[in-house]
Amino acid sequence: MTKYFCTLFDSGYLIKGITMIDSLMRQSPGSHVFVLCMDRQTKEIVNRLDIAGVTCISLAEVETEELLQAKKTRGVAEYCWTLSPALPWHIFQNHPEIDLLTYLDSDLLFYSPTQPIFDEIRDSSIAIIEHRFAPRLRNREVNGRFCVEWVTFRRSEEGMACLSRWRDQCIEWCYYRLEDGKMGDQKYLDEWPDRYKNCHIIEHPGAGVAPWNYEKHAFSVDATGAIIVDASPLIFYHFHQFQLLDNGGFDRLSTFYTSICPEPNEVYLAYESALMQTLERVRKITPGFSGGLRSSRHVTRRRWAQQYLPFALKELLRRFLRY
Repeated sequence: MTKYFCTLFDSGYLIKGITMIDSLMRQSPGSHVFVLCMDRQTKEIVNRLDIAGVTCISLAEVETEELLQAKKTRGVAEYCWTLSPALPWHIFQNHPEIDLLTYLDSDLLFYSPTQPIFDEIRDSSIAIIEHRFAPRLRNREVNGRFCVEWVTFRRSEEGMACLSRWRDQCIEWCYYRLEDGKMGDQKYLDEWPDRYKNCHIIEHPGAGVAPWNYEKHAFSVDATGAIIVDASPLIFYHFHQFQLLDNGGFDRLSTFYTSICPEPNEVYLAYESALMQTLERVRKITPGFSGGLRSSRHVTRRRWAQQYLPFALKELLRRFLRY
């Protein structure tokens, strides 16, 4: 049975997005992925890569008058969040054959089969995953208990009601600030387990591992080379903060995370290798492609400032000097 997924990215996230899709296809063979291409170059490159099971959707196909009005007041990231529910809604309206659809963030990597997650979901109408913050980061739950990295909807009365309401909410308000119990697209999910009786919270310990929770896990590599988190296979990791650099290097994480506990090296090495393979493929199509590659000098300065400057000065620099 075909599993259906959707994601969105622009040329700045294209290398990450393609890498995520490649890993997903390896771990969920025969799946179909709809990609909302946020700019023309992204659609051209994804189409030319000709990945089996991938369908490109242009922004113009999804944008309604309501979305276009909302776009006027949103930053780039905020508008992407606004589209998080609009994309699966659009796909459900145009593909009646789809019964179950999962939205994925583009900066994930899949390390083992996704089937255990679907075994958990079973016949649920909705499936979401908690941030599972490490103890020292629990205060961050005020910005949202759940992470919009994996969100599954079923074409049922309850599933579609939830998706429709979330879409309307994000069109009305979706900003990068905590305000009146709202934060971006994610805090709306806080009420779902109580509001929808068939909403499932994904529990697999290998799903949704990320910088905000890796410090509470133990990582190992088994005899087959598979990465194990605690006693379970790592299914997917969320590469928040990760950046490719223009000098061929990478910037993994800020010291906010690594000073407490080093990042799981094997997890990151696999991602870095996969990203470089994707970049090589893309450059065969578009020589010199540099979308998403950050200035190594800029990133070095920024990391130094984050580590050593007083908080008040960092806020001033962030606001006025864009260090």
